[in-house]
Amino acid sequence: MGTRRNDPDRRDRIIDAALEVIAADGVAGTSHRRVAARAGVPLGSMTYHFTGMDQLLHESLTRFATRVSDRFEQRLASAGAPAEVADAVVELILQDVFDDPDSLVVTLELYTLAARRPEFRDLTHDWMARSRASLERHLPPSTARQLDALIEGLSIHHALDPGPYTRALVRAAVERVIAVPTGA
Repeated sequence: MGTRRNDPDRRDRIIDAALEVIAADGVAGTSHRRVAARAGVPLGSMTYHFTGMDQLLHESLTRFATRVSDRFEQRLASAGAPAEVADAVVELILQDVFDDPDSLVVTLELYTLAARRPEFRDLTHDWMARSRASLERHLPPSTARQLDALIEGLSIHHALDPGPYTRALVRAAVERVIAVPTGA
């Protein structure tokens, strides 16, 4: 009798590989075969760990949204005054969004799914609620909603028309929404 190979991280590798495939090929180009190859696992592992492509996509995109939300919260955690919130948001936009093209593609793929399928719409709703809650620790709810929309809008614009988005341009837009006092 052969020994069974112990691979406790296989399921996590599959989820991460699915995100890589989504970034490279889109949701439409994501298949069990491509994900298994990217994860370096047998094709049979896909059906062992996931009931189907929908479950794999949902769990992968949930992991993605959680990672992005965690980074968002970390950026804002130490901000106090409005100028510090602006600093944190500018760094979030320039470093976490603009400098990560794969993340931007996965975000757009998730938005497309959410536009058509309620189970993914719930995922994006939860993600946006978490982002707004992070902002609302520092800003009034209406300002937090506007700033969240600005971040998403800049992300989409950058994906479709990448330049030039200078630090000064991003900072000015963020400050307008937050109403940072001049000289702060």
